[in-house]
Amino acid sequence: MKLLPLQAALAAVLLSAAAGLSAKPLVVCTEASPEGFDIVQYTTAVTADASAETVFNRLVDFKPGTTEIQPALAERWEISDDGLTYTFHLRQGVKFHTTDYFTPTRAMNADDVLWSFRRQLDPNHPWHNKTSIGFPYFESMGFKDLLKSVEKTDDHTVVFTLTRPEAPFLPDLAMAFTSIYSAEYGDQLLKAGKTADLNSKPIGTGPFIFQRYVKDAQVRYKPNPDYFRGKPPADALIFAISSDNNVRLQKLKANECQVALYPKPDDISNIKTDPKLKVAEMEALTTGYISLNTEHKYLSDVRVRKAINIAFDRQTHVDQLFGKGNALVGVNPYPPTLMGYNTANQNPPRDLDKARALLKEAGVPEGTVLTLFTRNGGGPTNPNPQLSAQMLQADLAKIGLKVDIRVMEWAEMLRRAKKGEPDMVSTGWAGDNGDPDNFLTPLLSCDAVKSGENYARWCNQTFQALIDKARTITDTNERAALYVKALAVYDEDQPWISMAHPKMFTAMRANVEGYHINPLTNNNFATTQVK
Repeated sequence: MKLLPLQAALAAVLLSAAAGLSAKPLVVCTEASPEGFDIVQYTTAVTADASAETVFNRLVDFKPGTTEIQPALAERWEISDDGLTYTFHLRQGVKFHTTDYFTPTRAMNADDVLWSFRRQLDPNHPWHNKTSIGFPYFESMGFKDLLKSVEKTDDHTVVFTLTRPEAPFLPDLAMAFTSIYSAEYGDQLLKAGKTADLNSKPIGTGPFIFQRYVKDAQVRYKPNPDYFRGKPPADALIFAISSDNNVRLQKLKANECQVALYPKPDDISNIKTDPKLKVAEMEALTTGYISLNTEHKYLSDVRVRKAINIAFDRQTHVDQLFGKGNALVGVNPYPPTLMGYNTANQNPPRDLDKARALLKEAGVPEGTVLTLFTRNGGGPTNPNPQLSAQMLQADLAKIGLKVDIRVMEWAEMLRRAKKGEPDMVSTGWAGDNGDPDNFLTPLLSCDAVKSGENYARWCNQTFQALIDKARTITDTNERAALYVKALAVYDEDQPWISMAHPKMFTAMRANVEGYHINPLTNNNFATTQVK
């Protein structure tokens, strides 16, 4: 049946209204400003959410809510029998973003993959020296030594040749630092002398197109209509930045945002009673810790590090910060759900007399001051960093150590920690690929000392040899046995206070659909919408 003109007009109005109801902006209350948008320069989760999970894609990625690899910009791949050659066949027709500052003339191809990896690998690449801080994840993961070459055989085939077998290589390629950039955009910026724009005006193939950023306030994106997995259902994506998790929760209740990241664990039960809200929760691959700078006076002595560890009341700390049942007390650098967790390692009983004796034996004067850097807002591995710091301060005062707590913005804290300024740094880590190596190599390896990501500046050759060997072995039992040995070395030297392995929570409005909480703590909103 044909519609009459009036009926057609009415139908058009109704269709328009229906479209407006189904596609709404999605506002996410997040806890900190991104450090930038050139993700290869950074390692923090908040920066990855604002760039790698929105603007960029990688050759492979993880199925939502899992650590299972799936095709992304590469639609398939082959691995040689010796584990040294990976051949990736690229998805064809994938478009880079079109913005007011860049219009691509071609689809994504092998040249973009080569540009993205060679920029970090090759000292002679024209973009290699265009960052002031290098490529911390690429370097701390040892990719400079791992990658022998990255070559193309045609416009849609890229071959990676490794110097050694690497068991977690495919999961590594799903991590943010392997994001694929537009070589054409890079050439444009280089010719114009505007290389800094790569960090402030990003271009990728991802689900959202960057629009603007106001520091400490907001990041705004629009959906990518050409996204190869389909246009995201949200009409716009907005990250509203607030370091105070109480403020984030109040904005959620007022519907000023529809998703609030990292609510306080002790707020979860109340959120669940509100019919307009709901909570997603998961045992996450996270660890909260305090690094002890092993290059600094006194802390270079293992007796001092052991004294600090046996003075710290971990159980009270975890119960007060997270609430009972919301976190495990930390022992090893990663949670017990990962292979090679050393169950023989146990936190020593709290013993203030023994701690004082160790300090005296090490020649530490009464009243020695140690600086502790911590952040100004809560996150998934520490919902209340200032309270946490004060609790450590009170514990160490009982053994004659003074703690100078210095609270600062997240990015500033990391910048100064990478330079080795503080005695202690209160921070945390979320695993990026579901493998133990992703905790040990980026955070505790000798390469990570060089890149600054190892805040403890601890380089132990026995530990290093064990984790290096574990990466080359594909047999799970053999790898696990090596990690058990490596963690025994860690436990003997105690470069950290291992504090907690928290659960992860995300609060949202009841009408939010399509959100997948992630054990790796990344937040991707490509399928999320407000009904």
